[in-house]
Amino acid sequence: QVQLQESGGGLVQAGGSLRLSCAAAGRTFSNAVMGWFRQPPGKEREFVAAITRFGVSVYLADSVKGRFTISRSNAKNTVYLQMNSLKSEDTAVYYCAVRFGGGIVTTNGEYDYWGQGTQVTVSS
Repeated sequence: QVQLQESGGGLVQAGGSLRLSCAAAGRTFSNAVMGWFRQPPGKEREFVAAITRFGVSVYLADSVKGRFTISRSNAKNTVYLQMNSLKSEDTAVYYCAVRFGGGIVTTNGEYDYWGQGTQVTVSS
């Protein structure tokens, strides 16, 4: 059974940084696309970033380009989201997701497994 566990969320002031981690277990993840999504209060879940197997390719939403970085460690079955220059509009529950087979996609329905999410709150 696949399990994804996010960590690293919290409360931070605008302009600050946080690093989210997502530890995966239950399968071999080195050949899977790993992604991050977020759901702001009262809004739908939206794509943030994704990284292909072996970290060859990454894709970031326009709203976070230049501020967020996604990376992974296949040895640790972990994907990271480094978030810098945080803004109040980055406040959301952040979810880790995994997609087995295929490349990067930005639609949440194409991902196979999800974590339970971690809250990120940016105060202005």
